[in-house]
Amino acid sequence: MTGPTPASPAAPAGPPPQPVFNLRMAIGLLGIFLAAVVAGLNGRIPSLVLPDLRGALGIGIDEASWLLTAYSAGELAAMPFATWFAITFSMRRFHLAMLFSTLLLTWLMPYVQDLPLLLTLRVFQGLLGGAMIPLLMVACLRFLPLPIRLHGLAVFALVATFSPNIALWIASQWVDQLEDWRWVYWHVIPIGLLAAMLVGWGIPKMPLALPRMKQANWFGMLLGVPGLMLLVVGVDQGVRLDWFHSPLIVASFVAGGALFVLYLIGEWFHPAPFVSLRMLARRNIWIGFTLFGFLLMTMATAVTLPANLLANFQGFRLAQSAPLGLIVGFPQLLLGSCVALLLYQRWADARYVFVAGLLCMAAANWLASGITSEWMVQQFLWVQVLHMLGQPLTMVSLLFLITSVMQPMEAPLVAGQVHIVRVFSATIGGAIIGQLTAVRSRFHSEMLLDNAGQLMARLPSDDPGWVALSSTVAQQANVLAAADIYRVFAVVALLMIPLALMMQRIPAPAMTSTPPVTPSVTSATAASVAAP
Repeated sequence: MTGPTPASPAAPAGPPPQPVFNLRMAIGLLGIFLAAVVAGLNGRIPSLVLPDLRGALGIGIDEASWLLTAYSAGELAAMPFATWFAITFSMRRFHLAMLFSTLLLTWLMPYVQDLPLLLTLRVFQGLLGGAMIPLLMVACLRFLPLPIRLHGLAVFALVATFSPNIALWIASQWVDQLEDWRWVYWHVIPIGLLAAMLVGWGIPKMPLALPRMKQANWFGMLLGVPGLMLLVVGVDQGVRLDWFHSPLIVASFVAGGALFVLYLIGEWFHPAPFVSLRMLARRNIWIGFTLFGFLLMTMATAVTLPANLLANFQGFRLAQSAPLGLIVGFPQLLLGSCVALLLYQRWADARYVFVAGLLCMAAANWLASGITSEWMVQQFLWVQVLHMLGQPLTMVSLLFLITSVMQPMEAPLVAGQVHIVRVFSATIGGAIIGQLTAVRSRFHSEMLLDNAGQLMARLPSDDPGWVALSSTVAQQANVLAAADIYRVFAVVALLMIPLALMMQRIPAPAMTSTPPVTPSVTSATAASVAAP
C-alpha cells in the first residue's frame, strides 16, 4: 500500500495582472501629467518673477534666493521615496493626498509675510511636488500597453521639455497682464483641481499594502532626506556665497555628502530598498543617467539663458521674451509623439535619433555664440527652432533606451533615481552657468579695460568718455561671457555622442502587447512593488 503522493510545491506567484488600459485610465494618466506640470511650475515660475516677489515681501536678493533653494531641496528629498509610498498607500490615494496638500499650501503662501515660515512652506511644497513627479513615469510604464508605451514616455518627457519652457509665457501672463504677484502661486490651482478630478475618476482603486511599512529602510530614509537637502543647498547657493570660501557651503557639502553616502550604502545592503542601485550595473541605465544629467544641463541654454541675456542687455520684461519659451515649448506636445512614432519603425535606431538631437542642440548653441549686444528675440529664432527639434529627439529616445532594459515592475525602483538626476542636473547646470558668467565676465572685463585704457590714456581725466567706458566694457564683457557659455555647452553636446553610441541597441518595440515577464533582477523586491 503506497502512501499519498506528496503535493508538488506551489509555483511562485507571478506579477499581478496588467490593468486593462482604456479611456478612463487614459484620463487618469492625463491627470497625473497635469499634476506633474503643477509641480514643475511651482518650482519654475517663482524663479522667473523673483523681483516681483522681493518687492511684495520687502526682502533682498540674498534672502529671496533661498525661496528657490528651499523648493529644490524639498523636491529632491522626496523623489527617491515617492514611488514606495505610492505603492504602500495606493497610487490613487497617495497622489490625491499630495496634490490636495500642494494646492492648499499654494493658496496659503501669498498670505505669509514671515520669511522663515515662508521658507518652511516652500520646503514642504517642494516635498509634495517631488512626490508627484516620479509617479508619472511609473504610471506610464505600468499602465500603458506596449504598442503605445513610447507615447507615454513622450508624455513623461514633457516634464523636462514642455513645463520649464512655457513657464516663461505663463509667468508673463499672470504677473505682467494681471499685475498681481499672488498669481505667481495661484496660477496652478485651476490646473491642480482639474488634475485631481481626472486622477480621482481615472486611476483604479488599489488596496493598501501596509505590511510593507515593516520592511522599509527607515534609517536610510533618515539619512537620505537631509543628505540630499544639504547637497542642494551647497550647489544652489555656491555661486552666491563663493563656494568653499563660505563655511555654510563647506558644511553643506561635507555633511550632505557623508549622509548621502551612508544612505547609498544602506540601500545597497537592505533587502527592500527604496531604489535599486544594483540596476545601475545595466549598461543602458548607467550610461543613460550620465547622458540624462549632461543633457539637462545643456537644455538650460534653450530658454532661461537667452531670456536672462535679453533682460540684461535690452531691459526686456517677461512678456517681451516669452516667445522664446513658446517656440521651444508648445511644439513639444506634438513632436514627442512624432519621435515615438519614429522609434516604432523597425529600421530606426534610438541611439542615432539621440545623436541627431544632440547635433541640433550643439548647432543651436554654436549659432547662439555669435551673440552681440544688439540681439533681440528675432535673432534667437533659428536657435530656438534647433532646440525645439533637439529636445524631443534626445529626451524620448534616451528614455526609450533606459526603460527598455527593465520590466514595468522595476519602474518604481528606478523612477526616483531618474528624478534625482533631473533635479541635481538642473541645479548644477544653473550653478555652472552662473559661475562661468562670473569668471568669464571678469576675464573679458580685464582684457577690455586693458586695451581701452591704452587707447584712452591720451584723454584728459575729466573727459565724458571715461564715464561711458565703464558701462560699455561691462556690457561687452557680459556678451563675450555669454558667447563662451554657448560654446562650452555646444562642445558638451558633441562630447556626449561617443558615450551615446556605447549604449546597447534596442530594437523597435513590437506593435502587439505581450504578457508581462517577471524580471530576473531583484525579483523579490520587484514583486513587492508590482502593483501601484
